[in-house]
Amino acid sequence: MSAFVVLGAQWGDEGKGKMTDYLAEEAQVIVRFQGGNNAGHTVEVGDKQYKLHLIPSGILYDNKLNIIGNGVVVDPKALFTEIDYLEGEGVKVTPEKLIVSDRAHVIMPYHKVLDKLKEQARGKNDIGTTGKGIGPCYTDKFERSGIRICDLIDEETFKEKLKENIEAKNKYIVNVLNGEALNYDEILTEYLELANRLRAYVQDTSVKLYDEIKADKTVLFEGAQGMLLDIDYGTYPYVTSSNTTACGVASGSGIGPTMVTNAVGIAKAYTTRVGKGPFPTELDNEIGEWIREKGHEYGVTTGRSRRCGWLDAVILKTTVRVSGLTSLCVTKIDTLAGLDKLKICVGYKYDNKVIDYFPASLKDLAKCEPIYEEFEGWGEEVAEARSYDELPLNAKKYLERIEELTGTKISIVGVGPRRDQTIRVTKEL
Repeated sequence: MSAFVVLGAQWGDEGKGKMTDYLAEEAQVIVRFQGGNNAGHTVEVGDKQYKLHLIPSGILYDNKLNIIGNGVVVDPKALFTEIDYLEGEGVKVTPEKLIVSDRAHVIMPYHKVLDKLKEQARGKNDIGTTGKGIGPCYTDKFERSGIRICDLIDEETFKEKLKENIEAKNKYIVNVLNGEALNYDEILTEYLELANRLRAYVQDTSVKLYDEIKADKTVLFEGAQGMLLDIDYGTYPYVTSSNTTACGVASGSGIGPTMVTNAVGIAKAYTTRVGKGPFPTELDNEIGEWIREKGHEYGVTTGRSRRCGWLDAVILKTTVRVSGLTSLCVTKIDTLAGLDKLKICVGYKYDNKVIDYFPASLKDLAKCEPIYEEFEGWGEEVAEARSYDELPLNAKKYLERIEELTGTKISIVGVGPRRDQTIRVTKEL
């Protein structure tokens, strides 16, 4: 197992931060390959909780190399806010522990302004972005007007590119979106200071990563968001602006796809999503509220409450197919403890037939009715289990049915938020 990816198998918030932290013990290198600081990963170590947004979860170990790859969009201000926060918590963040790709694109102040103004302009048709500037930054990347890290740390190049962009963006912000113009000199001064601090962390991470893999180092790729927020395979347009599937690893980190040997999908024992968009198994009732409060289902980045519903095996089967999952990790089965009855969606009734895939059209998806199987619940003792055999019988039946429905083994089970509340079912991922 020289390189493997951990990714969200649902709509994000599945517990990837905890699982990356847990699996990072087996790796020497941890890599973020897409997204930006719109992600939120929570890791609990002992009685301490850490909230990460941009820096890979392996940073909590002293002897791991953490890489922010070229597929990530980087807000330098947010990066150093996170570094300062971690340093304040006693976590060392040095250029020996963290490196940033020189090809990663930079989130600029105008990206955040555009993000918020465009959301306001959409009115009731807003997408529900985090307002962090992620989408506008990716837009500039593909429009080929973006500023990369290598540009930021080259003063002459940065001045030229910033001037061009500020002039173009201000016209749009003022004349189309009725916003206020941004000041070139203020942004230039602030970002040159950030560039001076950032320079020590910057490398060609593709070369570094390739060398590490060739040196037989174990590499863990940490996905952000989840499968159904993927720009191509998610519930478009209610998606993020990057490829959140395993397919994004190669392009987002600069290595060949044959170097990734395993893909682990992280899934909650139920389903949640934040913001707008379709949700076939949503529970807009007392059970949904009970799950939300017991599971503390509030966004790490935004604080928004998450919508909650029964586990949807159709979603998991889609993730298995698109990302080539080699195993599943099921988290938060402790949250469901105490419910008398549980349900799993095993298919959709659509147009008088049963389907087991996620339609592309939101109009078609709205017509899908979930088909459920019902299960007996289990008690609170699940949180005390430290081996698969110690799990309640009904919890094991629930997990085994997930394996049957997805055709994928479960390698890890999470029974709580801490590192020690993790059950390794199989050694092989």
